[in-house]
Amino acid sequence: MKNMRLKLARVEKDLSQEELAQLVGVSRQTIGLIELGKYNPSLSLCVAICKALSKTLNDLFWDENA
Repeated sequence: MKNMRLKLARVEKDLSQEELAQLVGVSRQTIGLIELGKYNPSLSLCVAICKALSKTLNDLFWDENA
């Protein structure tokens, strides 16, 4: 399932995938795969992304339909 909440939060912060990747220490491809729902990030990476985007884990990664 695509993570549109992550993409929206990134765009709201006016960050490219590359810029977010640099902030959290991963490749641009990793951010792209997370947004596409093709990569399941570690908890530490999820926390780093949330901090970079000023969001909570619930905001970006909790799927209420699961």
